Amino acid sequence: MKATDLRNGQGVKVDGKLYIVTSFEHRTPGNLRAFVQAKIRDVVEGKTLEKRFSTSEEIEAINLDRREMEYLYSDGSGATFMDTDDFDQIVLSADLLGTAMQFIVPNGKVQVLCYEGNPVSVDLPASVELEVTDTAPGIKGATATNQMKDATCETGLKTKVPPFITVGEKIRVSTIDGSYQSRA
Repeated sequence: MKATDLRNGQGVKVDGKLYIVTSFEHRTPGNLRAFVQAKIRDVVEGKTLEKRFSTSEEIEAINLDRREMEYLYSDGSGATFMDTDDFDQIVLSADLLGTAMQFIVPNGKVQVLCYEGNPVSVDLPASVELEVTDTAPGIKGATATNQMKDATCETGLKTKVPPFITVGEKIRVSTIDGSYQSRA
C-alpha cells in the first residue's frame, strides 16, 4: 500500500519490524514534495518513533485481528481483559497499554488488536464518558467565563473542566489528549 493510505491503529512492517501507527499527518510544504509524517510504535520493544515516508513509498500492511474485550481488573502483573466471544482472559502489561488505562472503566469494552494470536495494542474510541470524583466547588454566577478548574475522574485521569461541573457528573473526554469535551 502507499504511504498516503496509512490510518491510525493500522499494523505495518518497516525494516522487518512490526509497528502500529499511532498518528499520521500528510504534509505538503510550500515548494517541496509532499510527504507523510507518522508516529509508529514498535510492538516488541514498545518504543515510539517518528518516521517520514514519501507519498509514493510502498509500505507493507499487516492484518491485525480486532477482538472486543471487557476490562475486568488490574493487579501487579497488569490489566486483565476477557474476550466477549469465547470468555478467554488475558493479562495486558502496563507497557502495552500505555496511557489507555486512564480511559477504561471497569466492565468497559475496548478493541484489542492481535497479531498472530498475541495482543499488540488497544484501540480506544475517540471519546469516553467518565464520572468526576473530585473537583473544586463551582463559583456561583461564573457561567460566562472560560476559566477551567482541575478535576479528577473515576479512572484517575486529571483534566480541566468548566466551573459548572460538579462531583458525580459524567463528562465526555477525548482519548487523544484527555481534554474535556462536554457533559455526558
